[in-house]
Amino acid sequence: MRLLVTGATGILGRELLRVASHDVVPAYHSQPVPGGVQFDVRRPERVRDVIREVAPDGIIHTAYRQDDWATTATGAVNVALAAEGVRLVFVSSDAVFGSRDLPYTESEPPCPTTPYGAAKAAAETAIRALRPDAVIARTSIIVGSDGASGEERRVRRLAAGEPATFYTANVRCPVNVTDLATALLELLVLDFHGITHLAGPEPLSRHDLARLIATRDGLDPDSLPSEPGTPSNIRLDNTRTQNLLRTRLRAPSDFLKAR
Repeated sequence: MRLLVTGATGILGRELLRVASHDVVPAYHSQPVPGGVQFDVRRPERVRDVIREVAPDGIIHTAYRQDDWATTATGAVNVALAAEGVRLVFVSSDAVFGSRDLPYTESEPPCPTTPYGAAKAAAETAIRALRPDAVIARTSIIVGSDGASGEERRVRRLAAGEPATFYTANVRCPVNVTDLATALLELLVLDFHGITHLAGPEPLSRHDLARLIATRDGLDPDSLPSEPGTPSNIRLDNTRTQNLLRTRLRAPSDFLKAR
């Protein structure tokens, strides 16, 4: 299979390039990648040209910018429009939901409360209409194996004294980047379409996640500042998706064991 991966310079894009056994073409915006193609997902003509030139059998679309509707929402629509006859897997986010006490299942419609969540929800809605055979994969906080994720870098900065804090009332379902990339590649070739949840099985507050990362990295978890923050509880129930997959989505307490 010839696979086009957008957002190839991000933590997930890089991991997809590392673990994929397909003929992978990385797509990037500004930071070149060896063997890659450059395009701006906000430019529909360029998106069409690149997809026509690469002629992929599949696309995993990871590219987004949290503060830019045109990249996150319109860019995803541009890719979907140009992906006629191509297997499409779109990486979405738990941000399509608002805070509540119960987990969200794959069958529940988006109810975003932030601009980023609204952009992802708009992209989901458009892709489901344009490409009903596509896979939409909602995920949560991505944690790396090599310390490269944003959450891991932030732990190191705050452990070194940066004046910020981790919230104890902000709960998500973190996922390991290798597990996530492997699951996306599995979904790419499965006879399945629709919504999936690729989040970890263990809900954690931002502070509890930070403590696990610090302990793994030999830092003092008690040095990490914390406060409740605005309560935000967004948990993805991945039961149905996990039953589809051979890939096991591990809990942070498993993949962040102390070295």
